[in-house]
Amino acid sequence: MRDLIVTAAYDFVPPYERAFWVRFVRPYLGRYLRRVYGLERIEYRGTERLKKSLAAGDGILLAPNHCRPSDPMVMAALSKQVGRPFFTMASWHLFMKNRWQRWFIRRMGAFSVYREGVDRVAVSYAISVLEQAKRPLVIFPEGAISRTNDALFDLMGGTAFIARGGAKRRAKVGAGSVVVHPVAMKYLFHGDIEASVSPVLTEIETRLTWRPQEDLELIDRIYKVGIALLGLKETEYVGAPQEGEPFERAARLVDAILAPLEAEWLDGEVAGDVISRIKQMRIAILPDLVAGEVDDEEEKRRWRQFEDMYLTQQIASFPPEYIGDPPVRERILETVERFDEDITGTARIHAPMSAIVEIGPAIEVSTERPPNGEPDPMLEELEASLKSMLASLGDEAQARRAQGGGTDP
Repeated sequence: MRDLIVTAAYDFVPPYERAFWVRFVRPYLGRYLRRVYGLERIEYRGTERLKKSLAAGDGILLAPNHCRPSDPMVMAALSKQVGRPFFTMASWHLFMKNRWQRWFIRRMGAFSVYREGVDRVAVSYAISVLEQAKRPLVIFPEGAISRTNDALFDLMGGTAFIARGGAKRRAKVGAGSVVVHPVAMKYLFHGDIEASVSPVLTEIETRLTWRPQEDLELIDRIYKVGIALLGLKETEYVGAPQEGEPFERAARLVDAILAPLEAEWLDGEVAGDVISRIKQMRIAILPDLVAGEVDDEEEKRRWRQFEDMYLTQQIASFPPEYIGDPPVRERILETVERFDEDITGTARIHAPMSAIVEIGPAIEVSTERPPNGEPDPMLEELEASLKSMLASLGDEAQARRAQGGGTDP
């Protein structure tokens, strides 16, 4: 959690705008993705759509789903396919981990955005990227890694705000359009799923003081572990394991944790999904920490609150009935990875993986803002397109497996 929230005073980090380092690093991306993420190969589809927008001189915003830590590097590899480097909006905490990472991601075209407030400098920079149309701009509209390849978090409104700002600037000078290309990234696991996740489950069961539950079917074993972990958190926060269906219990636990925090920091006002609710509270809690205006005890108390909020985000990231019937191996993997990450702080690598990256048709951005309180048509179209492409890619993978052809591109 402390890696995600930085209490230093924020200072915008611009990208390194020369393309030399991007061209230098590109040949090594495949090796890096294999070694660090177990990603053996990537198939790109729809690149002609992006090339058409580049040829037209449009301001281009690329909006991928964000389900794995490897996503930014997969997008960097896409830039090679279309012959144009990208700029990428990235959370400020990524620049603060160490000097090497800061140096590297800047040279790959990343610039910072402060998620704990309104970052006018980053927004203005992003709009200028669209206005000048020298490179496509990558924004992950979910705003966080979901760990659910076949489901999306709610899309953040800032994506539409930036796209519309770029469209207005270009229209003002008669420079042409701004378009948004949805980008669906679908990861596929090609190994033996039970052999890959069983050691993780055994480690978790041992931590629970259980004997390894190897006599159970894999899905039953996963559900049993999940219910045990939920019961432990219910005992911690509300005194005892609760009754009801697991996902109903999880939703009640999230509200039980967030409601007191919202009462303290937001006067009890609740708006949006869990990610939005957490963001509003972090914006309220952080300024005093950054300014150094709290004593040690209060600082510890607020960090505990951040940890509680992060827990609710993790709990809310388990979509109901996600594993499915029949079970989907990638969803099984994602679920166990999330258990692993929740308990150990990191998810171990499972290989071999592949990815299909599909670029959707361009969505032309209107300069007109929707009426207050009304859904944003651009975001609705973007979300519908991403969901449709992900569903189609998922169906394709399942059909190949049903035919005995595997899922290799």
